[in-house]
Amino acid sequence: MGTNQVNQSAREIVTRVLTDVISNRKHLDTSLAIYLTTIDDVRTKSLVQEISYGVMRWYYQLDSILNLLISKPLKNKDTDLKVLLLSGIYQIKFLRTPDYATINESVETSKAIGKPWATKLINAILRRYQREQSEIEKKISDYDVSHFAFPAWLLNKIADQWPEHWQTILTASNQHPPMHLRLNTQIQSGESYLKLLKSNGINATLSTVSKTGILLNKAMNVEDIPGFIKGNISVQDTGAQLAAPLLDCLPGHRVLDACAAPGGKTGNLLERYPKMSELVAIDVDEKRVKLVTENLRRLNKRATIIKADINDLNSWWDGTLFDRILLDAPCSASGIIRRHPDIKYLRTKEQIPMLLKTQKSLLETLWQVLNIRGKLLYCTCSIFKEECSEQIAQFINQYNNARLLPIDAYSGVNTNYGHQILPGMDESDGFFYSLLEKTES
Repeated sequence: MGTNQVNQSAREIVTRVLTDVISNRKHLDTSLAIYLTTIDDVRTKSLVQEISYGVMRWYYQLDSILNLLISKPLKNKDTDLKVLLLSGIYQIKFLRTPDYATINESVETSKAIGKPWATKLINAILRRYQREQSEIEKKISDYDVSHFAFPAWLLNKIADQWPEHWQTILTASNQHPPMHLRLNTQIQSGESYLKLLKSNGINATLSTVSKTGILLNKAMNVEDIPGFIKGNISVQDTGAQLAAPLLDCLPGHRVLDACAAPGGKTGNLLERYPKMSELVAIDVDEKRVKLVTENLRRLNKRATIIKADINDLNSWWDGTLFDRILLDAPCSASGIIRRHPDIKYLRTKEQIPMLLKTQKSLLETLWQVLNIRGKLLYCTCSIFKEECSEQIAQFINQYNNARLLPIDAYSGVNTNYGHQILPGMDESDGFFYSLLEKTES
């Protein structure tokens, strides 16, 4: 297959993937997973992923540029055409593909998606951007929405809640995410694993945040990572790796991993605390429960895995209390936008109240099954205070047998009700942790 054919195929697939996200509000990962299975060529897969993630990462900036280039908005039925234009602008602005190639291939793709009438329009718009790029960039640079490529509601919310950090948060959230590994240190030390990586021509460093964390200098296919297939190594952000050590499980403890899917923290707990009496992992979604099973199978670890609604205690709880509970609560995911840039488009401010209600309900339900002197670790991948510190403050005010425990962490912000890591701090994603102990009262 020639280069032009590869690129042409990639741009057609990108258009279909992003139309799914924009029109049907599908998650980018979900849509990509469907279409990537139809591609055999490695270069095509790489280009599809690069353009798809890039367009969603810079969507609000690219959309501002397109609005300056087009005389009247495109119709709703022409979302695929809009996506094709956004992809073309992205390639001219961010990729090394020659401009003439991007324009020609975009024109050809319009035919492949059934819009041959739009060839002249696409050609005219992209050539105009090519000519007037500097002038257009200046026009949009004064507007935060286009400059930072964030929707106004989300940008303003972050700026209001984090006035000293908001620009850093937005900038970090637009970066390509680093690839972090979690090493099973029961099997191998970090130093010896670095030597193994080096012998395979892979450059990496030890994490300053997590004792099990390894930071790769360059992302790579997981199957090519030494020890991955054997289960000695996993892919997990260093911020997420803090959950297991913070829970401080002891031999004989019965532990619950609530909202466990896809199983990264489950595996970490099993690696770190092999002498637990039992680890119960619960998730409400059947497909995601399967992910937990698959991850533990690769790690050669066992847990009691249950598909259930946590709030329906009668459907899953056997009456025996837990000594430790990890609640990785459903949230806005505002701390992991760099890994999932479609969050900026798919998340809405109207969804937040329902998430808050869910978090509160889960906290109250799980508190019932926690042993006296037991610990519950509440965590989210959010940076919104109402999902994090304010949620915990309300819970402590409501339950006089909930005692806040201190968290000793290398980096982040002490919120007085837990520890907030902001996106980009020590290469980490955004996470919030709060550790609660159930007192005798």
